[in-house]
Amino acid sequence: MTFVVVFAVCLFLGVPIFAVLGVPSLIELLLSPIPLASLAHSLYEGVDKFPLLAIPCFVLAGAVMARAGITEDIIAVMRRVVGRTHGGLAIVTILSCMFFAAISGSGPGTVAAVGTLLIPAMVQDGYRKDFAAAVTSSGGTLGILLPPSNPMIVYGVLASVSIGDLFLAGIVPGLLMGTLLIGVAYLLSLRAGFRGAGAAFELRDFGKALYAAKFSLATPFIVLGGIYAGIFTPVEASVVAVLYALLVGVVIKRRVGLTAIWDSLSEASAICGGLVVIMGTAVFFGEFLALNQIPQQIAASLLTVTTDAVLMLFLLAAILIVLGTFMETLSTVIILTPILLPLVTRLGVDPIHFGILLVVTSEIGFLTPPLGVNLFVACSISGLKLEQISRQVLPFILTIAAGLVVLILWPQISLSILSLK
Repeated sequence: MTFVVVFAVCLFLGVPIFAVLGVPSLIELLLSPIPLASLAHSLYEGVDKFPLLAIPCFVLAGAVMARAGITEDIIAVMRRVVGRTHGGLAIVTILSCMFFAAISGSGPGTVAAVGTLLIPAMVQDGYRKDFAAAVTSSGGTLGILLPPSNPMIVYGVLASVSIGDLFLAGIVPGLLMGTLLIGVAYLLSLRAGFRGAGAAFELRDFGKALYAAKFSLATPFIVLGGIYAGIFTPVEASVVAVLYALLVGVVIKRRVGLTAIWDSLSEASAICGGLVVIMGTAVFFGEFLALNQIPQQIAASLLTVTTDAVLMLFLLAAILIVLGTFMETLSTVIILTPILLPLVTRLGVDPIHFGILLVVTSEIGFLTPPLGVNLFVACSISGLKLEQISRQVLPFILTIAAGLVVLILWPQISLSILSLK
């Protein structure tokens, strides 16, 4: 009981997530006959996971690529594809987010990289600034669904499932969500009269843009293609991504110097340093969850509501969406995976499918205040207030929620590529 009370108080007070995980576990440890040395062992065990090495490398690769001008190359190609279609630049934004997502593995990182260029461009083309910021925020959510995805790597470690299989499972849902978001952006632009100011699509111009951006566009194909072809593991792929990013930025495009490399390393260190502390305390937290049989108690409570797998997933999705409004994505994955995974697997839900659903609910959390990380990034780029963007993002939130319903009802969408292996 002490464990639960302290955890709830820490969560309510908004203390750092490592303390939310570690403090109640430490108090429980001090009140038990278990030796205190087990804390050090758990902290070490939490970060002694080989797959976690992929996260800092993918973050570093994304940071270097953003400074190498790869984002500009992606946008140039996408603009040639869409032409003068209604909502042309809005569609370009989402397509660019999808492509950059296959490089960075981060939602906010995708918003920052794409939004810095396309929010001002959309405003210049006559789009309302709040709509432009909402489109960019929504497209950025694809950064954690399309591979490589940092939350998927963490989930794979905690759930003991193949990270490569999780990456494969995220492709079709990611394309589905991207298509749905493009459809909504088109309809909203059509109603508002937003039309692209670019040239109509011409195969010759598209070919020129494609050739000019060939090294930038090759990035996800080299990284992800190598994983799926069995040439290298996800961790090795992350190192290849860093080396290729440096090759493109330093040698080919010559836009990355020592200062840019240092800034990229600083950015990656700031992001991943916190993750190391959190993962260590997460394992410690999970051990005490098991010791107190909290997952079993939660499962027993929820099973009194329903034993139907689909209804249970709808119930958990609603809970996760609410929690996502005030919990950061990695925190949600780290805290809830050891609690909920035993429950859903007991009902026959594939753990990889549940991982995809967990990531999709986290996408909605990126767009919902008071946390809404993507919204804050878009606010800093556009100079707008949070409430201005929040109103415009509602149709996109409903769209992602509709896609979540489809994934729950038809799990074969998530598992379709894996079934072909």
